[in-house]
Amino acid sequence: MSSKNGSLGLADPALLNPIDSDDRQMLRVVIETPKGSRNKFAFDPEERVFELKKVLPAGMTFPYDFGFVPSTRADDGDPVDVLVLMDEPAFPGCVLTCRPIGVIEGEQGDKKDKERNDRIVAVQEDAHSWADIKTIDDLSKQFCRELEEFFVNYHRLSGKEYRVLDLKGPGAAQKLVKASRKKSQR
Repeated sequence: MSSKNGSLGLADPALLNPIDSDDRQMLRVVIETPKGSRNKFAFDPEERVFELKKVLPAGMTFPYDFGFVPSTRADDGDPVDVLVLMDEPAFPGCVLTCRPIGVIEGEQGDKKDKERNDRIVAVQEDAHSWADIKTIDDLSKQFCRELEEFFVNYHRLSGKEYRVLDLKGPGAAQKLVKASRKKSQR
């Protein structure tokens, strides 16, 4: 199957099953941007390639691996975002099995034009350093504040406002995935 420019590109990881077939509590996550990267990558399903979307300023990097849950559609029209806590960075296109520990509920846009843009926080299943973290409440308040501030500052770079509404546990993350799967099937 050719993309619009005639090249073949990759298989579409956005179409993978979002739930691990062996453990229904585990999510599959496709990494777009690795921890420590200033480059923000995103999968383009039309072209079937990972594209460079933006470069963060010097001194600002992604604090953890960032990707999406395949076969989902969030309120912003993109797949559900996931920030993955793991021992070492992955790479764009890598598929991980992750345990959701919570969700950062947020909205973006101005007062007249707001849309939800929630981010699941998950732990990669084999991450030794994060093995004892079962819910977002197991993380320190300072750690959570730093994650929230990353997203606020990230959006500010694009001239957009991002406001954190709440932090919720793994049940909210599972509900978000379930609802977004229904949206992607429409």
